[in-house]
Amino acid sequence: MKTPFVSREKLAEITDKFPTPFHLYDEEGIRERARALHEAFSWNPGFKEYFAVKATPNPAILKILKEEGCGVDCASYVELLMSQKLGFVGQDIMFSSNNTPAEEFQFARDLGATINLDAYEDVAFLKEAAGIPKIISCRYNPGGVFELGTSIMDNPEEAKFGMTKDQLIQAFKELKELGAEKFGIHAFLASNTVSNDYYPELARQLFELAVEVVAETGVELDFINLSGGVGINYQPEGEENDIAVIGQGVRQAYEAILTPAGLGQVKIYTELGRFMLAPYGLLVTKVTHKKQTYRTYLGVDASAVNLLRPAMYGSYHHITNMDRPMGETEIVDVVGSLCENNDKFAINRPLPVSQIGDTLVIHDTGAHGFSMGYQYNAKLRSSEILLEQDGNVRMIRRAEKPEDYFATLYGFDFEK
Repeated sequence: MKTPFVSREKLAEITDKFPTPFHLYDEEGIRERARALHEAFSWNPGFKEYFAVKATPNPAILKILKEEGCGVDCASYVELLMSQKLGFVGQDIMFSSNNTPAEEFQFARDLGATINLDAYEDVAFLKEAAGIPKIISCRYNPGGVFELGTSIMDNPEEAKFGMTKDQLIQAFKELKELGAEKFGIHAFLASNTVSNDYYPELARQLFELAVEVVAETGVELDFINLSGGVGINYQPEGEENDIAVIGQGVRQAYEAILTPAGLGQVKIYTELGRFMLAPYGLLVTKVTHKKQTYRTYLGVDASAVNLLRPAMYGSYHHITNMDRPMGETEIVDVVGSLCENNDKFAINRPLPVSQIGDTLVIHDTGAHGFSMGYQYNAKLRSSEILLEQDGNVRMIRRAEKPEDYFATLYGFDFEK
């Protein structure tokens, strides 16, 4: 079973102070995970983690990661702006975007961010929009399917991201002619893998590609960005990824392929949003209704606007009843209050018999939880709360109010 990072007694104190629903984050766990990652890749002197801002775009969280030596991976103007306001500068920022507006390339250049081009056609577009920087990266898509052994992990050929090998080589040649001096290669081939073999296999493929590309183009390869894809186990049973084992697997591929080719100075970068944050967030909600028809429904005060993954993807998130963690169980659907039948956190899930007023925690919401929220049915986004290392608790984002929802409507057939 999954164990919440907060005790029943501590959570009762928190819910007395902050009304549910809210996302709760564990500072101690976040820092420990960042340190474990850096230790796993300490063999590479230039290693850097670029945390994917889209996973958890909260300034307090990003500040913690900055203190732990992480950079940020941004995909939009506002993510760049937030990062700038938090003191991320220059090569602390990776800008990986697609179908990118000219003004966003211009802003990334102004910040000195490392631009990661998604398409071969972006070379000409970037030249016209903002000019070619001295350091630049290109995103690679090998096509086909990505396999580990006999298991198909994902289907890159169907992904809208990245460029072919021939396009990447041609892009490097043109970028070099246009004044680029240092280059990076980036790729993302599978999402949320629970396998210590994914990163080493991805690294092997990218390292072999790098040797070929350098031989073909003569560029100075500065870094290889393994991006994300190292996931977590959302299920209550089973193994978790071991980042120390993963780091050593990448090192073995590095020393077998890059070092003999004279590329032993290449830096390794990562973008591990889900791995870094997901286990250290809980969606805290209370049972507000109990209904019996053809099934038993537990109605809670959270909904898909607070956590979209189950409704959008059918994703599993474990649920713990903090007030009745053990005891006789019943089969229930845990549902929110949206006028949508997919507004369900659990379907036919065995849970301890719950009562109105019980506090439930939905696990592993620290990444792609709050950030995917929306306002359907005019539901308002919840607050975010940080459990600090010393046991203190503070709000790091307030809940929205009706005035927030109305703010963009005033003056358009709607007045204060």
